[in-house]
Amino acid sequence: MSILIGKKAPSFSAQAVVNGGEFVKGYSLEQFVGEKPVLFFFYPKDFTFVCPTELFAFQNKLAEFEARGCAVVACSTDTEQSHWGWLQMPKAEGGIQGITYPLVADTDKTISANFGVLAGEYELDENDNMIANGPMIAFRGLFLIDKNGTVQHQVVNNFPLGRNVDEALRMVDALQHFEENGEVCPANWSKGQDAMKESHEGVADYLSKH
Repeated sequence: MSILIGKKAPSFSAQAVVNGGEFVKGYSLEQFVGEKPVLFFFYPKDFTFVCPTELFAFQNKLAEFEARGCAVVACSTDTEQSHWGWLQMPKAEGGIQGITYPLVADTDKTISANFGVLAGEYELDENDNMIANGPMIAFRGLFLIDKNGTVQHQVVNNFPLGRNVDEALRMVDALQHFEENGEVCPANWSKGQDAMKESHEGVADYLSKH
């Protein structure tokens, strides 16, 4: 798995479905550079079980991300047609109707590979035929990319382990607090709580109060 912290997020241009049903060609995160941070997350597959719980959890918190000026974008290795079909299915039938943030189609698996979350890779067999040694779908990767296009936070879960959306929102708050105040955020910090100066004195002062 690639560690992208402190590096520019890999660029891409791909098909996507936005606003719950509109096809977009050449969708890219570059549109946000210089404008706003992005919470970019991968999920394994459309029409599955843990994935819709995560997609709806992000949708339920979407207004809170947007209030912080943060875009939310999802991606899987399914096609844009698969995304669209799933978006048309009602929630009660296992669909994700009601999701409004973009779903990127990583059909050729290059986005997942470049972000280091592709489960499996291609290799050659004894007859020089290309074969896959894994499922070739994305792990549950999540990347917080600042408005300069640099990755500031990443976490990757295996397929059975759903993510905590409140923690993703907390990371947005922590990043913005640091950017705005120059203070670092200690363990279990939440918005509105004391942070601390990045110095031995700052640490000592914080620990003396907690």
